[in-house]
Amino acid sequence: MHQGKCLLFFAVLMAVIPAAQSELPEVRQQQLVHLLRHDCGSCHGMTLKGGLGPSLLPGQIRSSDPAYLRQIITYGIPGSAMPPWQPLLSADDIDFLVETLIHLPAETD
Repeated sequence: MHQGKCLLFFAVLMAVIPAAQSELPEVRQQQLVHLLRHDCGSCHGMTLKGGLGPSLLPGQIRSSDPAYLRQIITYGIPGSAMPPWQPLLSADDIDFLVETLIHLPAETD
């Protein structure tokens, strides 16, 4: 994804995610959005519409319990391609990703 599109995506996310939702510095938030788009996107599709892993678009995610999403991101899904992210991400990072997915705009391209 071009840097301009990534920054636009981040700006849209920040406009729709409640300001009090995250205490993470903006730089870290940008890093996590990049991780979401590229690392998660490598399995869930670069537009998050699904691939090896399921879609991460609002219609799929909003019906999921946030605690369940945190658990999947934290511990992965044994026997599947979904790795545990706990060794690489803090609890605050994971909370940010869950909130980002829940508040993801309907159109992510």
